[in-house]
Amino acid sequence: MPSFDIVVEANMVEVRNALDQANKEIATRFDFKGSDARIEQKERELTAFADDDFKLGQVRDILTAKMAKRGVDARLLEPGEPERIGGDKVKQTIKVRNGIESELARRIVRLVKDSRIKVTASIQGDAVRVAGAKRDDLQAVIALARREVTEVPLTFQNFRD
Repeated sequence: MPSFDIVVEANMVEVRNALDQANKEIATRFDFKGSDARIEQKERELTAFADDDFKLGQVRDILTAKMAKRGVDARLLEPGEPERIGGDKVKQTIKVRNGIESELARRIVRLVKDSRIKVTASIQGDAVRVAGAKRDDLQAVIALARREVTEVPLTFQNFRD
């Protein structure tokens, strides 16, 4: 029975490459000369450091521009609240989304069931597995999910025939 998985996942290699490019640009830009602006990565969490709120915004803008060039969707980033770290320096944690939240997974399953396409959708951990008898039905579900779910970029994996 043909099936595939719907997941939310970032290509961490491209995220790392975008992060390195952003740090290079920050190091060479004139408006950051002499400042302690940088971005660090720990697993799926990025931390942006800057001298003030304005420069922190500039660092985030550079990061999102570099990620867009590398093909990483900006909707995968969840910025946290900026916090002060001694003096007038600030930092902000930015989480990289991985996996579908349970509420979104339930919404996708409900969407598939309400569409009356002859497939079954089930939640498998942090993914939604869709199985059906015909490949055309599965492709219709992919088109439906792309059209209806816009808050996060969906990835379709493990297509089996």
